[in-house]
Amino acid sequence: MLSPQDQLTELVRTLETEHHVFATDPLLVTEKLQAEAGTPPQKLHWRAERIDSNGALARVLGKIDARIKGIMMIMSIVWCVSGFLGLFTLLQANVVNFFYVLVCLLGFHSLMLIGWLVLAVINQGKSSVNWFATFVSPSRLIRGKDDVTLAAVDLYERQLQHSGMRWYLGRFSHQLWLATLTGMLFAIIFLLIVRQYSFSWESTLLSNQALITLTHVLGWLPSMVGFDVPDNAAIVQSRLVTDTLPLTVARQWASLLIGSLLMYGIVPRALAWLFCALMFRRKKMRLDIKLPYYQKILNFWQRQVVDADDFTEVAAPVAPKASVSAGKKLVALLEYPSNTDKWWQAGLELFDGSGSENEVENFGIIDDRDDMARLMAYLNEHPLQVLLGIHSQALPDRGTLRKLDQIATHAKDGVIVQLLNQENIDVTLSNITQKTPQQMVRYQQWQTALSARKIGLVNNK
Repeated sequence: MLSPQDQLTELVRTLETEHHVFATDPLLVTEKLQAEAGTPPQKLHWRAERIDSNGALARVLGKIDARIKGIMMIMSIVWCVSGFLGLFTLLQANVVNFFYVLVCLLGFHSLMLIGWLVLAVINQGKSSVNWFATFVSPSRLIRGKDDVTLAAVDLYERQLQHSGMRWYLGRFSHQLWLATLTGMLFAIIFLLIVRQYSFSWESTLLSNQALITLTHVLGWLPSMVGFDVPDNAAIVQSRLVTDTLPLTVARQWASLLIGSLLMYGIVPRALAWLFCALMFRRKKMRLDIKLPYYQKILNFWQRQVVDADDFTEVAAPVAPKASVSAGKKLVALLEYPSNTDKWWQAGLELFDGSGSENEVENFGIIDDRDDMARLMAYLNEHPLQVLLGIHSQALPDRGTLRKLDQIATHAKDGVIVQLLNQENIDVTLSNITQKTPQQMVRYQQWQTALSARKIGLVNNK
């Protein structure tokens, strides 16, 4: 899995490539981060957090993550309860066969642990079948058809299919086994506290000496950490017991049972869990900043003059100078209002004696889809030139440029643009000699956008 910061950063990348409208404009955030110090991954994380200023993206990611972890927690609790109930059922009699109970406790567990070790060696460097991805598919855990939910679900699906997930699945599998063994341990301790048991053993093929040797071999590791092991006399005395054993002998067998469950069950499984956790941390997904999307952002942040003597400035794109047609004009404001009725007169001399006000069709503000549809219908029926007034607050983002491209496609005599100053709406931004740094940045962004589209800029010098 990616870290939460990497997940948010990758989700922003996915949505931005799909032209999603964020709470904060990515272009503005990218500009502000250029002057801030930090490593490339840190700045990419900060960028994603600021773009998601209302926390909508983080909430969707958090919801999916919480539901996946919730399922894993519920399964662990169910496995723990099943282990408790299973052993509780097994130890109903007062006299129990020690080795039979021990095989029930650790037999299948030991076979599964050995099998996992063998498969881990055989499949080293290979991806395994990801049944977990199918079982906890994010598309089943969260419902929603909006682009944020769909992109977040796709992001989690890609993470679950990553090759490093084999260690994540191994860790989860060991977690379930640990839950089962812990439930068994609780059951043993509880029953030994409230009931008195006698432990016996019986065998058709093995002699007393063979069982003595087996018991001492089995008890070597538990005895190393302080658990009692039955002595030779206690082992012989416990064969074919049908009545109550002396309490000291029963306690020795009970201590060996608990010690064996801990040392041969819980401890090896915990070590396997820890190994998978370390391997998953080593093999986990990381943000690929070599992708063209991230490289473009990082290159923008790294633009600076290192040595003035060796630096050759690359000329910034410049929009072509507006060419005013002789025919009828249509003027319109793109998204922002004007505080004057004839805002276009500051930068465009439409009334030079040869024309009249009848040559200008003021279309007002173009903002929503209805405005665009009305304008497109009018342009399709009337061949004229369009003069768009764009407020300096407007960013040349995808939505704005998409409207500009659509108008340019339908305007038969072309489109020209007039940039309007924020402080005084009836003055063109291109005529201002003293621009603020923010105005300079915004002005150059529009120069670049208009240059790429071959759209003229009014009073461009």
